[in-house]
Amino acid sequence: MTETVREIAFDTETTGLEWDKDDRIIELGAVELINHVATGKTFQTYINPGRPVSEATIRITGITDDHLVDKPGFEDPSIVDAFLDFVGDATLVAHNAKFDRGFLNMELQRCGKEIIPEERWVDTVMIARKKYPGAPASLDALCKRFDVNSDARTFHGALLDSQLLAEVYLELLGGRAHRFDFGGQSQAQDGTRAPAAQRPAPLKFEISSDEQATHTEFIETLGEDAVWKRYD
Repeated sequence: MTETVREIAFDTETTGLEWDKDDRIIELGAVELINHVATGKTFQTYINPGRPVSEATIRITGITDDHLVDKPGFEDPSIVDAFLDFVGDATLVAHNAKFDRGFLNMELQRCGKEIIPEERWVDTVMIARKKYPGAPASLDALCKRFDVNSDARTFHGALLDSQLLAEVYLELLGGRAHRFDFGGQSQAQDGTRAPAAQRPAPLKFEISSDEQATHTEFIETLGEDAVWKRYD
């Protein structure tokens, strides 16, 4: 029986780039994946960081201080507890995971929560660079490579980027054929897939008498050695 793999495609937006120098998370976005395919379950929230948003972040995300002034802080249970409940024990899939891991674990530590260790993260940048050495590995570049529609990405947003990442991740793992489910087939004792069950009765092919006559006439033109005559 095929094991179910639960993962979370995850992204953050932040006040700046340095989690260890007082920058904070301003948006969380997450998408549930089962066996590497998005289920439709998502998580998204804006967060009051308690400090100004940088001009660079505003240009990239469109999120300003005014957007966040009435939002709860990360430590609010409606954010930290709700997010951890959504994630559960799943693996987190992130694009440039070191960045998102640094910010998320910093916020969790500030709340007195356990951090999410490195072994529970998958970095799609690392996968892309290994699979396509020397090629651009940004999320935009991978969306173009795999023909993933990113037209809605006029600004960076944590949920939208997580949704795009979920599609890119599937392609990095082998494409849409990867999602075919053969779980109904049994496996042999050595772990290989057992042969598929045979059809209980042959299919019946129905042809008209005119079609049969035309076929017979054609076969006669092929001579006595025609292979079809061996199976009359």
